[in-house]
Amino acid sequence: MSNLLWKSLVVSPAVLGATLLVSTTAIAAPNTTNEVSPAEQPSVTTLAQQPELLAQTANDANVLDQVNRYSNEGNKNSTQAQVTSVSQFSDVQPTDWAFQALQSLVERYGCIAGYPNGTYRGNRALTRYEFAAGLNACLDRVNELIATATADLVTKQDLATLQRLQEEFSAELATLRGRVDSLEARTAELEANQFSTTTKLVGEAIFAVSDAFGDGTGDANNTVFQNRVRLGLQTSFTGRDVLTTRLAAGNSQAFAIQDTAGNPIPSSEGAQTFQIGSTGDNSVDIDRLTYEVPIGPAQVYLAAAGGRHSHYAAVNNPYFFDKTDGGNGALSAFSSESPIYRIGGGAGVALNIPFGQGGGILRPSSVTVGYLSSEANAPGASQGVFNGDYAALGQLNFSVGDRLALAATYVHGYNGAGSALFDSGLNLTNAGGVPLGVVGTQQANTLANSSSSNSYGLSAAFRPSDKLSVSGFVAYTDVVGSGAGDDFESWTYGAGVALSDFGKRGNVLGVFAGAQPYALNRPGFGGGDVPYQIEGFYKYRVSDNVSITPGVIYLTSPGQNSDNDDAIIGTLRTTFTF
Repeated sequence: MSNLLWKSLVVSPAVLGATLLVSTTAIAAPNTTNEVSPAEQPSVTTLAQQPELLAQTANDANVLDQVNRYSNEGNKNSTQAQVTSVSQFSDVQPTDWAFQALQSLVERYGCIAGYPNGTYRGNRALTRYEFAAGLNACLDRVNELIATATADLVTKQDLATLQRLQEEFSAELATLRGRVDSLEARTAELEANQFSTTTKLVGEAIFAVSDAFGDGTGDANNTVFQNRVRLGLQTSFTGRDVLTTRLAAGNSQAFAIQDTAGNPIPSSEGAQTFQIGSTGDNSVDIDRLTYEVPIGPAQVYLAAAGGRHSHYAAVNNPYFFDKTDGGNGALSAFSSESPIYRIGGGAGVALNIPFGQGGGILRPSSVTVGYLSSEANAPGASQGVFNGDYAALGQLNFSVGDRLALAATYVHGYNGAGSALFDSGLNLTNAGGVPLGVVGTQQANTLANSSSSNSYGLSAAFRPSDKLSVSGFVAYTDVVGSGAGDDFESWTYGAGVALSDFGKRGNVLGVFAGAQPYALNRPGFGGGDVPYQIEGFYKYRVSDNVSITPGVIYLTSPGQNSDNDDAIIGTLRTTFTF
């Protein structure tokens, strides 16, 4: 092979140009990795809609990438500009040993192009396939010269050499043509049947086996197998915005926590994330309809349905919080995020605006403001965007170095009669019509008459190392009701420790403990004890798309009464994401 290439160098400048496609260190070297950054590689059509074809075309995509790199040379429609002078290459100098040959190749035959950044990279290693593709381009150029009455440039010996080169690489060229034809056919099929050019489908399915234990509570509940499925359409019109349309269905129900008399306690203690907003019968609802877009330095959030404060505000609870009650974080709603973000929800608007230049330890900060109404669609009396239930949030976000994040949160809310404070705008009730939140005790949630509330919270997340995270929150709420004895104060706090990559990359071991939202000695309700919750879970990552999470939720003083038996909830959750 080397003798053949040497003869080609001697006989014809055209063939000399072809041989320059090969580096001095890797002539016809098979399976050599190309040292080219992804940004400089010619683009290949993304095949994201039918993964069963991706596995078949993965190798062919690399081949097509190589072929495009050379076949586009000289094409006026190519994204790479036509090279007409060797001086256009920033990495080719007159002192280079191959400068004269390259100059002849580029200026006389025009069958070589560089990279978009103006480099030639003549010392880069090539594979035999790449060399065959480049050689074929130069041979086509020589044939074109012959056909246009420039045959005087090519001798009989040149033609013999060209024929031998074509025969030498005929197998590679035939393989390339077959692979390219196959890949183009598959690409055409995908493009003809693709779902959308602007929208992708994301989904999550949760299977959970759960049971409750403890005197009274254990006897009143049985082992259950529950599910929840979310299908989301994420659409981008500019590449920077995202329209989220999410459908959800589930059959899950929370366990009935019992008091000493065997009666169910109308609270949301122990509620798990996949149980929030569940229809209970697998009927499908529009779970979320939001649009996020940057406008100048601000990030704008618009919610038409299912809006949550935690969609746009930083909750500072890594590894426990997962995309608003997703299936890869903590098991319980309490451990997932501070209950202050559960006050209100629905439709509305929010802004996240950066401010300050930062410097030194203090990083640039931001301010977050938002307004959500759970009755924005209803035109009746005491309803609508501004006269119905609503919650307005303001939050200051600070970063100290690279490992500490802080946030100070204020929420002003209004709720009509017969609602719950920490309800995420879902307006939930139990079978008896008692309003329920998604987290907290009955004493901290029930609003018998219309009430306004002012809530103040602090949250922090600290990462001492890359695999250890410590986070926590505290929140206080002052409620002023329109009826006698409606005023009360509510507290909640908690802290957690998470170990990432515990035992295996992607696994998470987490422990979270704190006090569910409570209101001590509220008139007409009683209950003078703090209801604590301790949760431990271990998320085991089976693959990129499947995880299994066993965990335990331990509740003390349910209903804010230490006389009530403690309750334990055990869950084995399997999450599929796609």
